[in-house]
Amino acid sequence: MRLYSGKIPSVGAEIVKALVEAGDIAVADRAEAEMDVQAVLKEYLRVDREITEKAKDLLQKRNLPYEQFGKIKRTLAGEKAFGLGEDGLDWMTTQMIESFMQSPHIEEIFVEDTVLRKRMTDILKKHMQVDEELDEEVRRRIKNLQEGTSTWEVEYGKVLDQIKRNRGLDQ
Repeated sequence: MRLYSGKIPSVGAEIVKALVEAGDIAVADRAEAEMDVQAVLKEYLRVDREITEKAKDLLQKRNLPYEQFGKIKRTLAGEKAFGLGEDGLDWMTTQMIESFMQSPHIEEIFVEDTVLRKRMTDILKKHMQVDEELDEEVRRRIKNLQEGTSTWEVEYGKVLDQIKRNRGLDQ
C-alpha cells in the first residue's frame, strides 16, 4: 500500500465528504477542512521520504547490504513514532483526528475517535490500493511477453511509468 501525492486532494475531499455526510463532523468551511486533511497526508509523505533518505544514508555510511534497508527504516520510523505500512494508517488517522480537534474549520465532532478512525482508514485503504490495480493493468498490457525475462522487466517498468503519468500518480 502506498499513498501517492497525486491522490491527496481526492483523498482529502472524500474523507471530509464521508464524515460530513455520515454526520460524524460538522464543518465551518469544507474546503479548509479538506486542506487540513491534505496537510496531514502531505506531512506523512514528507516524513516517509525523510526516513527513507536517512535509511539510505545509513546503509551507505555503514557499508551495509540493501537487505538491511527495511530494518533500518523501521528502526528510524520507530524512533520518530512514525508508522509504516499498516501502522501508517494509524499514524495518519491519529494526526487527522488531532487536527480536527484543533482546527477552526471543524465546528463539532459527534462520534468517538474509533468511528472516525474506521471511516478514514477505509477511505485511505481504498486509495492506497492503487499499487495492486497498477500491477494488474500493467500485466494485462504486456501479457504477450514471458514474465521473468529481461524484456518483460523493461516493458513492465515502461508501461508502469506511462500509466502513472496518465493517472497523475508520478511523484
